[in-house]
Amino acid sequence: MADAALHPIEQTPLRVQVAERLRTAIVTGRLLPGEPLTETAIAEQLNVSRAPVREAIQDLENDGLVETVPYRGKRVKPLSVREVSEIREMRQHFEVMAVRRIVERGADVTELWAPCRAMETAAAEGDRDALISADEIFHRTLIRLSDHHLLGQLWAGLYLRIHQIMSLRNDQDVDLVDIAGTHPPIVRALESGDVACAVRLVSEHFDALADFDPARIVGALERGRGAGPTGDAR
Repeated sequence: MADAALHPIEQTPLRVQVAERLRTAIVTGRLLPGEPLTETAIAEQLNVSRAPVREAIQDLENDGLVETVPYRGKRVKPLSVREVSEIREMRQHFEVMAVRRIVERGADVTELWAPCRAMETAAAEGDRDALISADEIFHRTLIRLSDHHLLGQLWAGLYLRIHQIMSLRNDQDVDLVDIAGTHPPIVRALESGDVACAVRLVSEHFDALADFDPARIVGALERGRGAGPTGDAR
């Protein structure tokens, strides 16, 4: 038999599949901060037993997305104004460090244009989820191009919360075209080797979160949804 491109079939553990489904629901805002996570309800929705759900929720607690409330059980970890501020500061430090290293190394940033175009298309079509996905690719690529392994590892954990904040913020009256438009100038500054401009642009990129109040946003979303089912992990 000739060498064929036959790759082993991967059997993804059920707890991993459940964890990914719940993680996606949390970071996209379908499961809101503070929302209870009931094993039985989630198991019924996903048509699985409670054991992988329990294990998956523990994995998400290790990620910092879920917390235990004494005598009440598990819930999506609430976002405080202070935590949003700290995440904003950390993201700024990480990305300023990344753009400095990219310019110092003279790294090719051509691949940043693809997510820029994807964001512009998503914004024109009003597709918030597609814009957030393209934004994640842009910033993950920016960090990777800095060629700093530890920075990449720390960024991966931080971006779960960044994605969650973006989803909550973008559920409000936010101009997607404006969000998409903030990225191409960063790429042009990097291509020209203008580190001062690149640093200024990535720093300004986070100013929109300066007055972000997660409690107010979550309250507005809950009122808009009404009394929906607990643990919506679709």
